[in-house]
Amino acid sequence: MLCPPAARAQAVEAPVAPAASALQDAVDAADADAPEAPTSRDRTTPRTPRPPAEPRFEIDLQAPDEVREFLLRHLELQRFRLLRNLDANELTRLLAAAPANLRELLATLGYFSPVVDVVGPPALTEAADAAAGNGSSARPLGTVTIRVSPGPITRVASVNVSFVGDIATAPEASEQRDTIQREANVMQGLPFSQSDWDRTKDAALRALIARRYPAGRVQNSLADIDADNRQANLYIELDSGRAFQMGEVVVEGAERYDKVTVERLVRLSGVVPGSDYDLARLQAAQQRLIESGYYDSAFVFVEPTLDGESLPVKVQLRESLRQKLVLGVGGSTDRGARVSIEHTHHSVPGIGWRAVSAFKVERVDQLVSTDWSSPPSNDGWRWIAGGRLLQEQDDFNITTSQRLRAGQSQDGIEYDRSFYLQYDRASVFNAATQTLRTAEANSSVTANYAWTRRRFDDPISPNSGYGLAVELGVGYTLGTTRLPFTRTQARWLGYWPLGDRSPPPEAKAGEARELKVSNTRTNQGRLALRVEGGAVLAKRSAAIPDTQLFLTGGDATVRGYGLRDIGVRQADGSVLPGRYKGVVSLEWQRPIFNANGRSPVESVLFIDGGAVADRAGDLKPLWGVGTGVRYNSPVGPLQLDLAYGLETRRLRLHLNVGFTF
Repeated sequence: MLCPPAARAQAVEAPVAPAASALQDAVDAADADAPEAPTSRDRTTPRTPRPPAEPRFEIDLQAPDEVREFLLRHLELQRFRLLRNLDANELTRLLAAAPANLRELLATLGYFSPVVDVVGPPALTEAADAAAGNGSSARPLGTVTIRVSPGPITRVASVNVSFVGDIATAPEASEQRDTIQREANVMQGLPFSQSDWDRTKDAALRALIARRYPAGRVQNSLADIDADNRQANLYIELDSGRAFQMGEVVVEGAERYDKVTVERLVRLSGVVPGSDYDLARLQAAQQRLIESGYYDSAFVFVEPTLDGESLPVKVQLRESLRQKLVLGVGGSTDRGARVSIEHTHHSVPGIGWRAVSAFKVERVDQLVSTDWSSPPSNDGWRWIAGGRLLQEQDDFNITTSQRLRAGQSQDGIEYDRSFYLQYDRASVFNAATQTLRTAEANSSVTANYAWTRRRFDDPISPNSGYGLAVELGVGYTLGTTRLPFTRTQARWLGYWPLGDRSPPPEAKAGEARELKVSNTRTNQGRLALRVEGGAVLAKRSAAIPDTQLFLTGGDATVRGYGLRDIGVRQADGSVLPGRYKGVVSLEWQRPIFNANGRSPVESVLFIDGGAVADRAGDLKPLWGVGTGVRYNSPVGPLQLDLAYGLETRRLRLHLNVGFTF
């Protein structure tokens, strides 16, 4: 009667754990014999640390390897081995409850008809009598022997997903319903486990709340186990609630840079007021803000208020500094050591454009460049302008070039487009003969259009899909003779998985597996085909700058040859760029398996070919073949290749990091 109301409420509402029953009673009984806590007077005297507790009993678990480690890790008996005051009587009570605990654990792994035998230490009864007569005994109680035969495993016979709420009847949600059911059906035919079942329910809920229904929930779920027939029939009932739309965009943290730019980038990602709620679009907007360079971090989410049909979209930003200086060192097998300095100004005074200026020194190339770009417009287009000074050395030829460019570009989610005017000027100096290739530097002006489409299943480590890029330019040569010319270039990269889709990974007791119908990984790996081509169409007398012509060879083009080693061979052995280019590469990327299954390392076999000539009929490919290993890291593939050039009859090592197209 004197208990405070808050305390009474807590006592009534506290959940009771039925599974604790006998085992928890044993713990309480053992703890009751523990010595009283020291008083404040006792604590004034330093206490000698107690030695580590010796096990009161040992456990000998005799079970198949696939369940033994899991049972030892979760067995309730393990909790009491080091309990100092555990006596023989309490251990006897624990042993009586152990079979039920073991059956519960085995049921979570799909074994519903196990045979369990728990045998206490041989002298446990005598130890209990001795403890009762002498008060206690410090001697170990012996070894508990547990024999487990799991029996046949139960498999999932069916997975049924039902819907209530708006998703059950909305025509717009038919694809979402089919996707949820298809993902859940991946469990069908697999051994049942509680961890897989929990993950399947979580995955179904995530797919529900990812689009249109952020207030969705799992209303009911049931695992109907038929132990006699070793079948499990699973049921999930999802309540979507009503559909929600995106609301107005609210921006927080925009101080240095215009808030309008944030709203445009978010809208260009598909987050438009009035559109259906879509988590993927929110994540795309967040990624686009970070990739813009203006922000160190960005969080795009909807407000959790569900009282209306639209959800306000909140954007929280941490802006980058207005200026940034980056010093870098690096290297590659093609270009050698590298030192670079890069300066970025995110908002140039007066115009608000971003300016990125760089100075780079490598073993064979030296570069000074600056690139300027405006904030994006409402349709995603931005103005661009830039220039560069470049010096490249290939054998005895040293090419010095200048380039100016101005135009517009649009970076989309799937498509990139740009059009621009470009001025090029280049001269070639032969270090062996100490002469210029032409009496005057060749120069040109061109109007160009570039278009790129990417349809890869993964932007970091693709397994299927393709990418296509096309460039087209028309212009005039400058100088004493002015002649028109056309320059076009295209490249294509495609991936094809080989064989059937890889089966789900082997189940590890107590651990959920990745069960995805969208998984396109196969045990036979994939083929990667890369094709490149380019052509400059003009009169033979047209003095086209070398930077508008083609060279190939190196880590990312034709392995087995050095950087820009493939071109038009001259009488003195040097190589000059040509008007036509063709490159083809076929690669087999196959996963490597270890004791734990599929590893992130892959083996690679490839054949590359490339040719450059001044006439299309003179194109004769040089071939390279080789092998390598690829490590699929979280930031992209790291590939190390050993290639043999059939023309040079030499081995060459190639290192390539990351995936770009």
